[in-house]
Amino acid sequence: MKPAALVISLLTRFVIPAAAHGWVGSITVAGKLYQGNGLGTSGAPSVIRQVNTNSPVTSVSDPNLACGPNAQLAQLVADANPGDPVAVDWVSTEGPWFHNVGPMLTYLANCGSASCTQFDASQAMWFKIQQSGRDSSGWAQAQLNSGAPANFTLPSNLAPGNYLLRHEIIALQNGVTEGGAEFYASCSQLSVGGSDSGEPSSSELVKLPGAYSATDPGILVDVYSNPNAPYTFPGPPIAAFVSGDTPSAAGSVSSHPTTSTHPATGTQPAGTLASAAPSTSSTSCKLRRKTLIESSPVPSTKRHRALRNFYMVRK
Repeated sequence: MKPAALVISLLTRFVIPAAAHGWVGSITVAGKLYQGNGLGTSGAPSVIRQVNTNSPVTSVSDPNLACGPNAQLAQLVADANPGDPVAVDWVSTEGPWFHNVGPMLTYLANCGSASCTQFDASQAMWFKIQQSGRDSSGWAQAQLNSGAPANFTLPSNLAPGNYLLRHEIIALQNGVTEGGAEFYASCSQLSVGGSDSGEPSSSELVKLPGAYSATDPGILVDVYSNPNAPYTFPGPPIAAFVSGDTPSAAGSVSSHPTTSTHPATGTQPAGTLASAAPSTSSTSCKLRRKTLIESSPVPSTKRHRALRNFYMVRK
């Protein structure tokens, strides 16, 4: 292992073992802000299905993979139209989102003729509309660390109806170990208007859980030792109607753009990311501060302070 990579590995494993997990604090649809509630509270009516813990889902067979841990039905729906911009604001116990490696994916599920306020997410058939990986500047997920939201648009030709909008972050700092990937999902309730007719084919619909395997190359993966390696998104391809193409095989491979709306391409060229050691626990993540990993080698002042902490742990 290269010296700089070794330093980062030590920092990751020993310096900051904080559990800075997160959830969706608000969502903005077509410029209108919809606020969420605190963890495990009902509070004011919202369009966001509130989770009761900020801990991640770590099993691909966990029913909570659909909308997050014990997500409750929401009382409201957000009005939307095809092509509307959406911004999802992820927060953590320390303020902004904290993790910075791994993809972000967006799914929709049709709730049928009734409002999504009573729709059972375990019955949802999901189709993917967007996914973000990494480019030469790093993972798109890392942009959330500054407090920026995850931004995307609804398909411009989406058929009208009632939809659950599922935004997901997969944190891969411990993805080198099976069961180490952390899944954060949040569902919001939409009512889409318009008169378009875009919809997925039956082959593009998936169940969650069911669409992922613990050994998928985009879930069981070392994202540090070879940052130039192509990243393969888990789950189905982006639905063909989103870009007007024919359906393609699942497991799209990232290449250049940071955000993908094309079923055959994804996102992820080289970023300068150092190596890290895996966590020994699937329920506690070994995190590193954004300021400690944004560049390699680590700035000397931070490295010396971190290594001092490391030696203290060793004693």
